[in-house]
Amino acid sequence: MPVAVVTDSTAHLPEGFAERAGIRVVPLHVLVDGTAVPSGEFGPEALTGALRRKRIVTTSRPTPAELAAEFRAALDAGADSVVSIHLSKRLSGTWEAAVLAAQEVGPDRVRVVDSRTTAMGLGFAAGHAAAAARSGVTGEEVEDAATAAAARSRTLFVVETLEHLRRGGRIGHAAALLGTALMVKPVLHMADGEITPLEKVRTTSRAMTRLVELAAEAAGGESDVEVAVHHLAAPDRAAELATRLDERLPSSRGCVVSELGAVIGAHTGPGVLGVVVQPPVPEP
Repeated sequence: MPVAVVTDSTAHLPEGFAERAGIRVVPLHVLVDGTAVPSGEFGPEALTGALRRKRIVTTSRPTPAELAAEFRAALDAGADSVVSIHLSKRLSGTWEAAVLAAQEVGPDRVRVVDSRTTAMGLGFAAGHAAAAARSGVTGEEVEDAATAAAARSRTLFVVETLEHLRRGGRIGHAAALLGTALMVKPVLHMADGEITPLEKVRTTSRAMTRLVELAAEAAGGESDVEVAVHHLAAPDRAAELATRLDERLPSSRGCVVSELGAVIGAHTGPGVLGVVVQPPVPEP
């Protein structure tokens, strides 16, 4: 493809999708008790075990040098330009690192997109960008495809506790304290690039019902909607949620179920359930 598409590992693309779509994925880094571990070898089971043993799991962005190496590899492989799409800059320094890498490699050849979201919100944006790239359009048009998809996606999720988000600085102390004090399960969403409480429910059952209702609202009755369910250490509930979404959104493309890896899972904790809805982008 004349335009190469790059994203980061927080996109949580379905297994094999990146290779089939020609998307290059740059991993973020995972540290356990301050020691770096290969993210590819520290899967959901290891993460869940570490968190339940109260080990400190943190994450860090890829370095500008790592991103620059990926950009150069794409150009050396025959691409004329690169579009690099990353999780919200309000959640991570990855976007900033990509901008620095682009300046080093050549800002005329590398475009960097802040998706203002993460997980499959980012994944769908990368997928739409790759589809545009395969059609042979320009780098600017691939960038526009990514931006348009990301802007239309809706990311919703429920966590067992807000403590992991608070500890990682991804949600304010006051919001975390409120959720803990009232013993509620907050429904959270991505808004303006940040994780924001949307509403509060009392039980897991009610939380799942609200995720389905909110996903249906986000789909807006459109056909060809893309849907993904994320979880960590909650496969049965994720499967039930996917089934309910398929029933509620019969005209969707089906529901992708993906367990979160260490980078996002470290900040949400075990038991998280999430839904990402990607309505189709209108034709220009």
